[in-house]
Amino acid sequence: MSAVGHDRGEVRRARYAVAAVFAVHGAVTGSFATRMPWIQDHASVGAGQLGLALAFPALGASLAMPLAGGITHRFGARTALRGLLALWTLSLVLPALAPNLLTLCLALFVYGASAGMSDVAMNALGVEVENRLGRSIMSGLHGMWSAGALTGSAAGTLAAHLGADARLHHALAAAVLTVLGLIACTWVLDLQAAEDEEPPPRFALPPRSALLIGAIGFCAVFAEGASLDWSAVYLRHQLETSAGLAAACTTGFTLTMAVARLAGDKVVDRFGSVRTVRASGVLAVAGGLLVVPAGHPVVAMAGFALLGLGIAVVVPLCFAAAGRSGPNPSQAIAGVATITYTSGLVAPGAIGGLAQATSLVVSFGLVTVLACGLAAFAGVLRAGDRGRPQVSGRPAAVPGPRS
Repeated sequence: MSAVGHDRGEVRRARYAVAAVFAVHGAVTGSFATRMPWIQDHASVGAGQLGLALAFPALGASLAMPLAGGITHRFGARTALRGLLALWTLSLVLPALAPNLLTLCLALFVYGASAGMSDVAMNALGVEVENRLGRSIMSGLHGMWSAGALTGSAAGTLAAHLGADARLHHALAAAVLTVLGLIACTWVLDLQAAEDEEPPPRFALPPRSALLIGAIGFCAVFAEGASLDWSAVYLRHQLETSAGLAAACTTGFTLTMAVARLAGDKVVDRFGSVRTVRASGVLAVAGGLLVVPAGHPVVAMAGFALLGLGIAVVVPLCFAAAGRSGPNPSQAIAGVATITYTSGLVAPGAIGGLAQATSLVVSFGLVTVLACGLAAFAGVLRAGDRGRPQVSGRPAAVPGPRS
């Protein structure tokens, strides 16, 4: 694909525009997550039925993400992102409207499908901007996603505290986020497919390179999902802390990840993707080794903080590497995204099932073992450093149009 006008000033504006898109995308997730109790009560579903319904976003995302490349090829990157992001922000209203389990599952399927397609489109554009700038930005972009999720969560918490109807809350949030997203998309790179470029297949297996990169992402997202969903439970029941301290552990883990992602690009530029992920794996393993034998809440909280630091930049670097691993960045990114979404779906249930059969200590032992994979197999991310202009005090030249 080639860009219609891409001087350095435009590329810089595109960087901030894509960052805003990531923040909007995250804000939808944060807005939804905080109103789950209301949605559960409105749909009159129990915990088991809710668990079933919550599998549908990942199912929808996994099936729809391969379509993103074809949509981008046909309409161009800017138009495709504008439409897919609007579809995602507007889908926020659907779950709160569901009156029963069946409609909730259907709503969450559409919600997940739109999330996945817009995710692929914005990550592909982020990789392109990173290539043209000649320095790492993907970690910061995912940090903006985390910041958006925190902002959406804060607004959702306030709405819940005020007793607001989630249908009204999500309708207002969807309207605001749709407008913000459309404005941000005005300045993203306008990439168009070359006339002789073959459209990608509607459905295709991910390339082998994406499978290897996705395996690294799987390990990181598994640790992330386990920590987000089970860290509070670990402190509350394993270490018998107060509910407030247990909740603070999860909040601290989320904040640690957001801060590490926002600061991670400088580390990547200095040391490269492979060395950064190897060091991240060491930090994650150290965190797991603190959590597993922890006999005191402070030790466990420090362990979860290290886990957050260790896995924060891994997924952004997986997307960056996928985008440079072959001739079809969207297809490779969709493959990696599918694997990571699957990991996020599997992790909470796997941790819970293993804990039921053994204990949460053993469950986080598994997390620690998977974290070892980050350090051991970081070399597959070498594509993330390949072709990046080396910069040392001077801006890298912006590449010309590609076809």
